[in-house]
Amino acid sequence: MTITSGKKKEKIDRLAELAARDDERGVSLWQEAFRRLRRNPAAIVGAVILALFVLVALVGPFLVPYAPDAQLWKGEVRENIGYIPGVRAENWFGVDHIGRDEFSRMVVGARQTLLVGVVATLIGLAVGSLIGGIAGAAAGLGGRWGRALDNVLMRFIDMLLAMPSLLLAISIAALLGAGLTTVMIAVGVVSVPVFARLLRGSMISQANSDYVLAATSLGVKKPKIALTHVVPNSLAPVIVQATLTLATAIIEAAALSFLGLGNNDASIPEWGVMLADAQRYLDAAPRLAILPALAIIITALGFTLLGEAMREALDPKLRK
Repeated sequence: MTITSGKKKEKIDRLAELAARDDERGVSLWQEAFRRLRRNPAAIVGAVILALFVLVALVGPFLVPYAPDAQLWKGEVRENIGYIPGVRAENWFGVDHIGRDEFSRMVVGARQTLLVGVVATLIGLAVGSLIGGIAGAAAGLGGRWGRALDNVLMRFIDMLLAMPSLLLAISIAALLGAGLTTVMIAVGVVSVPVFARLLRGSMISQANSDYVLAATSLGVKKPKIALTHVVPNSLAPVIVQATLTLATAIIEAAALSFLGLGNNDASIPEWGVMLADAQRYLDAAPRLAILPALAIIITALGFTLLGEAMREALDPKLRK
């Protein structure tokens, strides 16, 4: 009993000493969050997956053994008997239904998938943050007319939220026509309501803080308070949501490509298009569907793990 009590006392003293050192150095919110991320196994796994994905997307296309659109082994494909050459020395992932190297197409397709996910997320982040920022500032600091503007903007966001996200993306893509740019816009518009409501709620919460009251008492104008104080202090949950939205954007972009609304240029591989093309050859070569599907799942998992770990590190309510 005495030995156990002594160990507990030593542990408490050590934690108190570390806390005192942190207080002396003045650790910021982001520094503390980064420190927690380094100790979180899920964050490490997610970061490793994303690092490999980004490395393959940026560097891989320059190192692939064959051009992704070169039909070098078309003569070996026998669709009438269901024969498509599989894994071998010259083709690490085999070839596809028209004789193109599957490994080269997977590597080059990673860049297109990353491009779609990042651009779509940036569109949603920019538009959603603009609407949410205006609504949050109007609701929290704008008085009666500000609350009226907030109601108008939020009813527009509610209209977007009333439709299922995938159905809304399909509708936008069908109106604009198939193409990679269309997929980016459609997926970006779908994520606008999430960012708008999140930033608005965070800003309204910050508007009731003591520092806002102090700045108002000193005569600082409300637009300046909103731009220089409230918005910067409200961005942490939005940044975390952007990481999670990247995973959703990749999945939704792949879904649109699978439905034939994605990239219509066959010479540029993209994982969703590759998955759609492979459905006709599930019996002859199931790897043509398994490989892009696994790539999409693992990449989305990496973004999700890192995003959830960031949310836990930045939100005191979720810390373990």
